[in-house]
Parts: sequence; structure tokens; C-alpha cells
Amino acid sequence: MRIDLTIEKMSCAGCARAVERVLKAQADVREAGVDLAAGRATIEAAPGTDPSILTAALNAAGYPARAEPAA
Repeated sequence: MRIDLTIEKMSCAGCARAVERVLKAQADVREAGVDLAAGRATIEAAPGTDPSILTAALNAAGYPARAEPAA
């Protein structure tokens, strides 16, 4: 399943890499890509993955995030 997140406080490539590492470390995340310029991340995760787990992990890492509505 695809999950799109909007992420705040990413200001450099290092921030984008940190966000990607946090996302990839979460259970059920298969792949994560971060677009620094757009302030977004796209995640491929196992079906039924709760986006709030991903946003909580990013919030704890200092990158406020919110899930975007499914398209």
C-alpha cells in the first residue's frame, strides 16, 4: 500500500536522509522515498499499515509529519 506524508522542518539533504532512515526502520515499510524540495515522502508498506505510526516516528525524530488523504 502507498502512503504519502507531508513533512516539515526538512532543510537539507541530511534531513532528507534522516527522514528516510527513520521511515525505513519502521516495521512493514518496504520502501521509502523523500522529496526534499516538495517536503514529502512516499512510502510503500504492507497492507493495513497505520500511517499514524510513521508520523509518530517522524515527530519523535523532530520532523513533524502528517498523512495525506489516499488518492
